[in-house]
Amino acid sequence: MKTKSKEIHDKPDRNSSHLAGEFFVAAELYRRGYSVAMTLGNAKAIDLYAELETKTINVQVKAIRSKKSIGWPMMRDKVIDNVIYILVNLNGQDGVVDYYILSPSEARSKTKQYETRGIIDLSTVTSKEFHNRWDKIRDAIENV
Repeated sequence: MKTKSKEIHDKPDRNSSHLAGEFFVAAELYRRGYSVAMTLGNAKAIDLYAELETKTINVQVKAIRSKKSIGWPMMRDKVIDNVIYILVNLNGQDGVVDYYILSPSEARSKTKQYETRGIIDLSTVTSKEFHNRWDKIRDAIENV
């Protein structure tokens, strides 16, 4: 018989996955020498601010629990210029976290838009063009 706490760990809620993604991205940015500020609340356009040498960029984080999730919800008309999009695959509780980094134009072009929803499919961003492309953060900050 599963205990209630075991059930919680087996299937964390969607908000927990998103918060975990934000914290993982913040940690990676700190590790790379950036100062990071996190915003609070749900349904916000900017999750993190990353600063390097007095220049700041806006970061939006989208996270999924595992490859089974297929992709990240994203509406093409909600993609904002001057925001870097970091898509996080947590790969379950014991996997290595994967990061896919996209510019606003890349996020728009990768979004499959349906009438009432949109998605960036995991299979479209697994290439070297997006996977662990932390250099896109530095490029974006240099162009601020």
